[in-house]
Amino acid sequence: MTIDRFSAFTTISTGGNPAGVWIGDNLPDSKTMQQIAADIGFSETAFVVPKSGLNRTIRYYSPEGEVPFCGHATIATGVCLGENQGAGTYQLSTIVGIISVVVNQLENGYWEAALTSVEPQQRSIENTSLLEALEALNWRLDELDLALPPSFAYAGSWHLVLAVKDYNRLEQLDYNFNRLKTFMILHQLTTLQLIWQEGPTLFHVRNPFPVGGVIEDPATGSAAAALGGYLRAIEYLPVPTKVLIRQGETLGRPSQLTVEIPNAGGIVVRGTAVRL
Repeated sequence: MTIDRFSAFTTISTGGNPAGVWIGDNLPDSKTMQQIAADIGFSETAFVVPKSGLNRTIRYYSPEGEVPFCGHATIATGVCLGENQGAGTYQLSTIVGIISVVVNQLENGYWEAALTSVEPQQRSIENTSLLEALEALNWRLDELDLALPPSFAYAGSWHLVLAVKDYNRLEQLDYNFNRLKTFMILHQLTTLQLIWQEGPTLFHVRNPFPVGGVIEDPATGSAAAALGGYLRAIEYLPVPTKVLIRQGETLGRPSQLTVEIPNAGGIVVRGTAVRL
């Protein structure tokens, strides 16, 4: 099998979040897809069928299991489809629903993909569960920025949004891997969306991903979409609007994710990807 390798949300091979992309006529069985994802070792690998056309089926696997939706692997897939078939709007059938991906080649030669998520959702977190999450992170309650209240957020997969007052708290991330993984499995989370707001529409984020066997994601499109839906739901920003997410800098893999928040419906996450 031929696996294409891309890094999403960057224009340099040393930035962004790497993803594998496999395109074929028929999906391999789940055991084979799982083994391929584990062998590649990226946080996700996408498996796409058929080989041609604007309507495809896609599945995502991390090194430890299938993921219902993955943003950065979708962006990587969009760019791969663009390189192979050209610009256009691709409809990707995922476990969580149809994801529309608009693919274009920019004037500078890079390919860009913009995915539109499924309808976002949010649910509150009980205080006992919040304290469990903070203990696993080795964070204190008084370090949180409660102008952005803790919440579970969804736009294809569930994440826990936690905002901090001080960038230093975000920068110094040293969490209990097994304890946080247990918490995330219990609450069916894909990552934690840990954020610090630098400006009105600029956010720095970090995303622990122990349930996928990865300490931290350098760029997380599904969490970016979930954050966009959350910001709209709590009426934190006037909509429609656009925000910029910076991620991966502490890992040495700088990433930029553009999130477009419309008045209603799915959240648009836009980014480039480069072949590795």
